[in-house]
Amino acid sequence: MEAMAIAKYVRISPQKIKLVIDLIRGKRVEDAESIITFTEKKAAPIVKKVLKSAVANAAQNPNIDEKILYVKEIFVGPGPTLKRWRARAQGRVAPIRKRTSHITVILDER
Repeated sequence: MEAMAIAKYVRISPQKIKLVIDLIRGKRVEDAESIITFTEKKAAPIVKKVLKSAVANAAQNPNIDEKILYVKEIFVGPGPTLKRWRARAQGRVAPIRKRTSHITVILDER
């Protein structure tokens, strides 16, 4: 049995989130939480929140044992980009792209 959680429209770029999710892919949930706790990246608390949400979703299913869960899949995709402009020299503008992400966590039993 699987359990999943999705966080959409997170205001951090997918590239920065990938650095954190690569650390916990395939790990047991307890190990993944401890790794994220001591990771000093901006994306770490966001990924931890999604992981805890997936564990809570698994707890709602009586057929799933929470003690043997592991991170089966975790991935991030790009969300919509907010487009802003910055003034430059001689009346020109330069684009600023504020990227968003969608994080998906899928847990399964060993």
